Amino acid sequence: MSSITPAWRDNWARSVRLFRSFLTEQTDPVGFYSLIAEDTVELMRKHMELDGRVVADFGGSSGYYSAEFRKHGATSVVIDASYDELRLHGTQDPCAIQALAEQSPLADASVDIAFSSNLLEHVPDLAAVSDQMARVVRPGGYVVLSYTAWLGPWGGHETSPWHYLGGHRAARRYQRRHGRPPKNVFGESMYAASVAEGLRWARNQPGFELVEERPRYLPPISRFLLRIPVLREFLTWNLWLVLRRKP
Repeated sequence: MSSITPAWRDNWARSVRLFRSFLTEQTDPVGFYSLIAEDTVELMRKHMELDGRVVADFGGSSGYYSAEFRKHGATSVVIDASYDELRLHGTQDPCAIQALAEQSPLADASVDIAFSSNLLEHVPDLAAVSDQMARVVRPGGYVVLSYTAWLGPWGGHETSPWHYLGGHRAARRYQRRHGRPPKNVFGESMYAASVAEGLRWARNQPGFELVEERPRYLPPISRFLLRIPVLREFLTWNLWLVLRRKP
């Protein structure tokens, strides 16, 4: 079981703990990603059982989420397009496939859960990639999507908050300051993913029931933000979507 399970509560204290953890992402990536993975599993366990399930971890990088899924009894495979990402922190997940999410090699209806965290802001066609994840889920299974909104405070990733002046301008500023281009290059490996786009896809996905939509890092009371156009783009931070495929 997760080390944070006994004390885990879906409240403002959790939100504060998660936002503070972002300060350690560069200095302690193992601790940071492990905490986020543990928290993610707790969110998922409100809707689904992991024990005995097969999970496809799209964009799973070096496998922190998959490692946590396995702690809870799941079989998990990572699908990531980048070899460098698969070995991002010096290790590679033992069950990893190097492939584009939009060209997933997985068969139709082959997994119980299709999961992605912070992948969809890195693809040019959010809906097309989401369709691929939905395709591989069995009847009764789940699609779990989470991604960073472009207009949120962390939308430009390491170039934030200067992305509010434009993605290309923020990238040029980053290069001037650091002497190297940012890892996430706007228009090439990072795109302006919107909350509206994800909600539109999830609410109109044939054959699926939308189980949950919420800001990922905020408590459940924050769901009302998703009903307010424009404002939701700035305050959601990260959109969390859970869909269940109808039997």
